[in-house]
Amino acid sequence: MSASPDPVAAAASRLDEHLREMVDWHFSPATGSPFWLDWARTAGWDPRTDIRTAADLSRFPLFDDDLLRDLPNEVWIPKAYAGRPFFVFETGGTTGMPKQRLSWTDHLHDYTEFSSTLDDAAFPPGSHWLMAGPTGPRRLRLAIEHLAQLRGGSCYFLDLDPRWVKRCIAAGDFAQAEAYKYHVVDQAITILRHRRNIRCLFTTPKILEAMAERTSLPGLGIAGVFCGGTSMTPQTVRFLAEEVLEGVARFVPTYGNTLMGLACSLPLTAANGWSVIYHAPQPRAILRVVDPADPARTVDHGAWGRVELTTLTREFFMPRLLERDEARRTPPSSRFPWDGVADVRPFGAQSGKIIEGVY
Repeated sequence: MSASPDPVAAAASRLDEHLREMVDWHFSPATGSPFWLDWARTAGWDPRTDIRTAADLSRFPLFDDDLLRDLPNEVWIPKAYAGRPFFVFETGGTTGMPKQRLSWTDHLHDYTEFSSTLDDAAFPPGSHWLMAGPTGPRRLRLAIEHLAQLRGGSCYFLDLDPRWVKRCIAAGDFAQAEAYKYHVVDQAITILRHRRNIRCLFTTPKILEAMAERTSLPGLGIAGVFCGGTSMTPQTVRFLAEEVLEGVARFVPTYGNTLMGLACSLPLTAANGWSVIYHAPQPRAILRVVDPADPARTVDHGAWGRVELTTLTREFFMPRLLERDEARRTPPSSRFPWDGVADVRPFGAQSGKIIEGVY
């Protein structure tokens, strides 16, 4: 169902208000970070007076994510957070230095908001979770545990290193990559069979499918699956929901990363062709679908383009990062009265080979 004009306008107004507050925070000498304060000194304009609406973000150049690899982390610490211990979360980094983002409580806030969108029938309060996904330096490890405990349960984990799997695939060592995947699957199924009251699962699409090849997940008590992994075609989604989960356990795909937070999906239905439509966690983040040849231009609804991310929290300000993904732009919905992104896939997936590993 499409959103009526009033909720859309109200959401846009809330976004603009939040944007002005965050820009004032990050560019104020009293609270801002060294990087953005230094940037503003040479910009030739003042974001605190010139950025009034989301449309004004076009005044910023595209964000270079190599800065998150190359610069010392201290340049990103807002002065208001100086002296406070921080978490270091990483993204990417198959080889070389990964991108890093500092965090204090953003990851907890993101998953607290997400919890309110979950159906208690599929993710029963008081039940335990199993996370069969990337841990290590990624925020997922802490965020999923927070989600489980917020809903009154605890979380079981196993180790998974997606960087190793991607290196194996890049080197053509497919047998080693498959062996590692089933090493993870064996651990996951062992936990499910030997621990009580695990009703909720977080994993990636490929691990989920591999688990179902070995056992019935609903048969082991799984009622809901929260699944992360950006590249899920409608055919894959239908297969996972109807075949892998047997039409019994609820399938909830999400699109998120360390730099954005967590985008929620609309309920999956055969009526919309099993297309997965995500909406950013506005006003804390904005997703735009832009013309790859002209990133200043937003594509029309229904058209494909590259995903552009802007993050707006007190901990982290990042305007106009061109993500590694492409998607179709979708209109606001009644549940999320702002634009969405559909059928997200790696940028260039139609023209080249993309290594996604265990995702």
